[in-house]
Formats: sequence, structure tokens, C-alpha cells
Amino acid sequence: MNPDDMRDASMLELFRMEAEAQCAVLNSGLIELERMASDAGALEACMRAAHSLKGAARIIDLEPAVHVAHAMEDLLVAAQEGRLALSTPHIDVLLQGADMLLRLGSDAGADSLAAAGALTERLKALLAGEAVIAQVSASGPAPTVAAAPAADRAPAEPAGAKLLRVSTENLDHLLDISAKSLVEFQRVKALRTALDRIKQGQKDVARVFAALRETTSLNDLAPQARALIEELQRLLAAGQQDMQTHIEAFDDFAWAGERRGKQLYDAALGSRMRPFSEITAGWQRMVRDLGQELGKRVRLEIVGGSTQVDRDVLERLDAPLLHLLRNAVDHGIEAPEERRRRGKAEEGRLLLTARHHAGMLVLELADDGAGVDLERLRGLVVERGYARAETAALMEEEELLAFLFLPGFSMRGEVTAISGRGVGLDAVQHDLRQLRGGLHMTHEPGLGSQFHLEVPLTLSVIRSLLVEIGGEAYAFPLTHIDRMIRLQPDGIVQLEGRQHFWHEGKHVGLVLASQLLQRPAGEVDAAGIPVVLVGDRQTTYGLAVDRFLGERNLVVLPLDPRLGKIRDVSAGALLEDGRPALILDVEDLLGTVGRLLGSGTLERVGGQGRSDNAVARKRVLVVDDSLTVRELERKLLAGRGYDVAVAVDGIDGWNALKAEQFDLLITDIDMPRMDGIELVTRVRGNSRLQSLPVMVVSYKDREQDRQRGLEAGADYYLAKASFHDETLLDAVHGLIGPALG
Repeated sequence: MNPDDMRDASMLELFRMEAEAQCAVLNSGLIELERMASDAGALEACMRAAHSLKGAARIIDLEPAVHVAHAMEDLLVAAQEGRLALSTPHIDVLLQGADMLLRLGSDAGADSLAAAGALTERLKALLAGEAVIAQVSASGPAPTVAAAPAADRAPAEPAGAKLLRVSTENLDHLLDISAKSLVEFQRVKALRTALDRIKQGQKDVARVFAALRETTSLNDLAPQARALIEELQRLLAAGQQDMQTHIEAFDDFAWAGERRGKQLYDAALGSRMRPFSEITAGWQRMVRDLGQELGKRVRLEIVGGSTQVDRDVLERLDAPLLHLLRNAVDHGIEAPEERRRRGKAEEGRLLLTARHHAGMLVLELADDGAGVDLERLRGLVVERGYARAETAALMEEEELLAFLFLPGFSMRGEVTAISGRGVGLDAVQHDLRQLRGGLHMTHEPGLGSQFHLEVPLTLSVIRSLLVEIGGEAYAFPLTHIDRMIRLQPDGIVQLEGRQHFWHEGKHVGLVLASQLLQRPAGEVDAAGIPVVLVGDRQTTYGLAVDRFLGERNLVVLPLDPRLGKIRDVSAGALLEDGRPALILDVEDLLGTVGRLLGSGTLERVGGQGRSDNAVARKRVLVVDDSLTVRELERKLLAGRGYDVAVAVDGIDGWNALKAEQFDLLITDIDMPRMDGIELVTRVRGNSRLQSLPVMVVSYKDREQDRQRGLEAGADYYLAKASFHDETLLDAVHGLIGPALG
């Protein structure tokens, strides 16, 4: 907050802000004192926080807060001086005091004032050595104060730093521009290759010229011819020297430009990066209070709180991590008597670590609880009808753990306020997949469970495997790929009418990626079929692609939200040569595989499949000024076998129609230079084109817009708001029939 905002804020608001900061100190310090009551540093920090809040409350005449903070301070000073030994009952009431100070900062009503008075009396009674455990219990467990969202908290700045308010939209725009610049600058590599070709061409010319001179005697030539040859030799040498000089200058420029582009992107990204600790404030208190509610003693340790993460990623990690923490306290950590029986400390321990690895944020949550009772889990799988007893008896540990990630599956027999409703690990896994991340679980019976999470540090750039499918580039996020292999045709086996192959001792189903994406099937690679292994905890599939193009860092370009969810695709990207590529939604792809399996229509890898024969295919012209829409329509139509050309606006489309033959025109309405209505009008007024079928695909969905398009001469009007791939393809099929007529 800048100084002007501080002056404009009310005094009560300033107190609330200070209470949030000081209560965070109290929460962490008091939890540490519960473990080690003699911790002088924690005692001093808590005492100072209570003292500061007392002074702040006195300034704004908030007397109930003054009394609560003063009573807390007295209790902490007594502990500091050795007159009182802090125990769990003391910590309980002190934590309630911190909650009350926060509550008074935003709600000073009669109920809050009465509760503050009662709490002050309990604090005084504790100082006097009176037993107030029953009173504390009767008041219910201390409420857990939720930490402010990461985006709402002011960033920590070094002393003396000037603060400037910048909207998140501007920061996002800056990051988007810098990321695109970084990727687009990679086009200099192609330009450098072109320069090398020109340089080689010059060398070839010089070589041929030298050979010509060797076979020709200059003395036999006329003086004018000799002069021209000598001039040509000089120009060739000068040209080669100029080329070398320019290549060196270009290399210097490319190196400096790429470096500056990387610095710009890093700076823009750094403005969005926040420490992981921003979402963990209050988690230790939450774990401690939840444990007490369940009759357990649990502490949470956090390592790597300073690890930097993109703000958007950080905010979306809050819910899944909290779910895992609650799950660990409820299901993992045993009751104190059970832990004693097993030779463990009464207090359970959760360890959450955060670190960077290979451009990813790696989070690990481990507990020292009981782990998973695999035999009980095996029994529940049978009892709930997921598998027969004979099948379940043969399941390995990883197969059994996979059931914990199914929707609606819970090992809790009864529903409580904390668990038992089956909204469990499947929700966590879904949230992480939305972040293009992954989750893996392991456990040791009697010793605890571990969760390993990986998510990108930022959602603006994604590390991907680029492949070619049906002549088009597609990207698989690396976090969703198990591995890539080359499969020999003789390694494919038929099981129950489906193609499989052996991998690490298991049968893996083989599927044509071109069929999933409705692309033409490619040629079989002589070096082996490129296969990408993807899957979840239940199933792994091998997706056969045409070629591996290598790994790339791609700038994520969101698809136009007005198109809705495009099946099997999550976003777009531009490659270094300017070509578009679609980033695949692997979770969606797995669903598509499941539907094809259910219908029994999977095509054979290496078989005939679909192909573009020598038979003439029907031609479609797509006219749209949106790159996203244009490319999407082109890919869908090409996937059905149509020969598709594109134009960027009405003028470009009209020129294409005059120069070439087409069987169908698909056009947008709102376009620069010439809109779709004028284009359709010109088509209908041209003697050669007047019978050409025309489809309008527009965002305008009002009845008058439809009427205007149809009156201009369109045969079909499709609104993009209701656009789906099958709708478009069905309409095209209805107008001109299949691709091969």
C-alpha cells in the first residue's frame, strides 16, 4: 500500500492490517511454544506481537482489544520470567486471543464485545493458575483464521524500495508480450541457416568461376573481356567478404537479442513470481487445530517457503494442498495411544517441501502415519463392486492405490465434517491436471505416505514434446508424458481384437493419434513407429504419431473463449518459424480413447486406415481474420479428408475464389477490408461462382444477423457461440457430401 492509500484508509482498517500481520507471528510462535515451551525466541516474538497490538488498539480506542492483548501479554511475560509453564490449555486460549483480535478488527458488534470480555477473563484465570480447560472446551475449538489470498497480500519489499501499483492485467500483458518475443526471436536461427545457404552459394559460384579461369587463357581474350573477368573476380571476393562481415554482425545481434529477450522475459516473469510461503500462512495452525479436533497431536513443518512460483499457479495450488493436508491428518496420522503402541512419538509429523527442478515446481508431502491398509483397501474394492475377489487378490500395490483416485471413493465408513463423502484425491488430481501438473503417491505400511506433486513454475510457457500428426504440428505437455519410444511393427500383438505391445512387463494399448484428432494417417517410419506413452494411474496408452519433432518451450496462447472447450485441445502456440501448433489436452485425449474403445472403431496402426488417395478431394475455402478460428476449421476439415485453403479477409478470399476452383466457401462476417456479407454478395453476382455453396460462421447470433447472412445468399448460417466440431462437419457434409465424392 502506498502512502496516499495509508492516509485514506480508516484507522480501524489500519488496525485490521496490523492485526493480520501480528497474528500471523502469534500463530507460528505459539505453535512452536507448544512443542518447546522454553523457546526464548518464540516467547519474545509473541510477547512483542501482543504488546504491539495492545498499543494499536489503544490508539483507536478499541478497549476490548486492549484488554485481550494486555491479558495475553501478561501471560507471555509470566512464561518469560519463569513464573508459569506454558502447556496446551494456555496455547489454546492464547490462539483464541489472536483470533479474537482479528475478529475485533472487522466486527466490533455486541456479540464480539461479549466474547472478548469472556476471553479476557479466561486469560486472567490462567495467569492466576486456575483451571479453565472445561471452559475452553465448552467454547468449542479455536477457529482457524484463513490466510489472505496470495494476490491480495502486499509483496514483501526491501527497506527503502519505492512501490508502484500496477494492475495484474498489465503485468500479464507484459509477460505475454515478452514471452512471445522470446519465442519469435528464435526465428533468427532459420535466418542464420538461410545466410549459410547464401554463403555456400557464393562459394559455389567462386569455385565454378575459378574452374572456368583455369580452362581459359586470359591472353586469348580481348582486353575488354579480360577486364570484365578481373572485375567479376574482384566483385566475388568483395561479396564474400561482405557476406562474412554481415554474418558475424548478425551472430552478434542474434546473441545479444536473444540474451536481452531472455532478460526481458525473466524480469516480466519475476514480477509475477511470489514465494511459496504466501499460501502457507495459517497452515500450521490449521493442522494443529484439526489434529486437536480429532484427538491427535500433529505438527506441520514447511521447507522451501522462499521457493518462487507464478502467482496464478500459487493461488490454484491452495485448494489441492489443503485437501492433502487435511487428508493426512484425518487418514494418515494415528491417535496418540496407537502411536505409542507402535513405538512412535505421540505427536505426528507432516513435512511439506517445495523446490525447483528442471523448470518445474516440485512439492512433496510426507507424513509419519500408518500408511495405507492395503488389505482393507482390497476388501473395499470388492465390497463396492469395482472388481471381483479373484481379480482384486491379484492386484499389485500400485493398482490398489489407483482406486483412491477414483471419484466418490473413500476409505472412511462414515461421513464426518472432515471426510467420508468421497470428494478426495480425484479432486486433487483434477486440480493438478488443470495446472498441467501431476501427482504420484507412495506409502510404507506403518511408516507413512508420501505425495509427489509437479506443476509448471508458470502457465505462460510450457515445456512440450512436439510431434507431427497428419502433417500438422501438435504439442504434448511433458508433465503428461510417461515416455516416448520407437515401436517395431513386429512388436504389435492383437488381444481381444485390439492392438497392444509389451512395455516393462505390461500390455499397453496402441492407438492412432491421427484417428483421435481426425487427421489423415501418416506413413509408417522405417526406423520404427514413434509412440508417446500417456495415461493416468489406471491405464496407459501408446499414441502412435508420424514423427518426433523434439522438445520445445512454447508460449501458451489461449484459444478464444467464445469457441468454448475444443475437444482434445487445451491451447495454441506459435513455433519458431511462425507456424501454429495446438497444445493437446491429454486428459481429454484419454476420454476420446475410452469412447473409441467403447464403440469398437479403433483403427489399426500400420494398416490402411484412412488415406488420401489419388481421387480428387473436394476443396473448401475458409475465410476468417482470426488465426485461431481459421486454423481450427482447417484442421477439422482436413481431418475429414477435405482439401482446405484459407484466406485472411474478404479481399484475400475473393482473389482466391477468382483464381481457383472450390466446392464450398466458409466465411466469417466481421473482417477488415471486405466483410463476409459483401463477399457473399459478390459470389452470388458472379456467373461462375453463383452456384457455389456458402456457409457463414459468425459470432453474431441474433436473428437479424442470421437473416442478413441468408438474404445475402448464404446457404447455411452457423453461430460460433454454439460451434462444435461435429456441428461444423455435419453441416459441411450436408452441403457438399463427403470429401471424396
